[in-house]
Amino acid sequence: MTSPTARTTPQGAWLRRFHPDPQARIRLVCFPHAGGSASYYFPMSAALPPGVETVAIQYPGRQDRRREPLIPDIGELADRIAAELSGDPAGAGTPMAFFGHSMGAVLAFEVALRLEEEGAPGPVRVFASGRRAPGRHRPDAVHRESDAVLVEEMRRLGGTDARWLQDPELMAVVLPVIRNDYRAVELYRGGADRVTDAPVTVLTGDADPHTSLAEAEAWRQHTRGGFELVTFSGGHFFLEQHQEAVTDVVTEALGPFLVG
Repeated sequence: MTSPTARTTPQGAWLRRFHPDPQARIRLVCFPHAGGSASYYFPMSAALPPGVETVAIQYPGRQDRRREPLIPDIGELADRIAAELSGDPAGAGTPMAFFGHSMGAVLAFEVALRLEEEGAPGPVRVFASGRRAPGRHRPDAVHRESDAVLVEEMRRLGGTDARWLQDPELMAVVLPVIRNDYRAVELYRGGADRVTDAPVTVLTGDADPHTSLAEAEAWRQHTRGGFELVTFSGGHFFLEQHQEAVTDVVTEALGPFLVG
């Protein structure tokens, strides 16, 4: 996918608005997957109805931030993102919802908790896509494997153009980012007592090798708000097969903020 040009906030390069909407009723803050970038959410930004402004997070170490140091810890990433959102003048007074896929789902959850703990406005809903509940852990250690194993993991999960995986120069740039992000999410341990006030909508693929239906259902234990589980056919990147249906789920859930 060609990376679209996006605007950044005065605070820096963390927050990207592909379709700025000063009259937005709600902001949908989107958190990319491991190795992903803000531009992954350009199609969703374009597809959402008027009144929803997409704000995509750009992590350090990729695309135009490629010269910045990578952050190998979910907690530190969540701290930095929470600070950026709290200090975002363009979004002041506008409610937020969070959408995160895979590693992004973990970050969305942790940022929500930080905002709530600080007494700042947290998200009105968290969409957790393609990730098991924070309290469910597996002994994954892909970040310690060889480059060849990392490439095979990317091939197995999908979500990456197969032609890119055959480009040694591109892989030399991408693999350190992938390894860093895998390390961050594989070492993450969210306790069973970590609970957000926001309602949680979980989206999962019925053939996702990284998230079973039971592990997706376990998100119910991490919210004091409502809970919804939406299952799609497909694997880890099911949302690419079901872009329109995923957008419909988000639009329906945010509907009450778009009326009146």
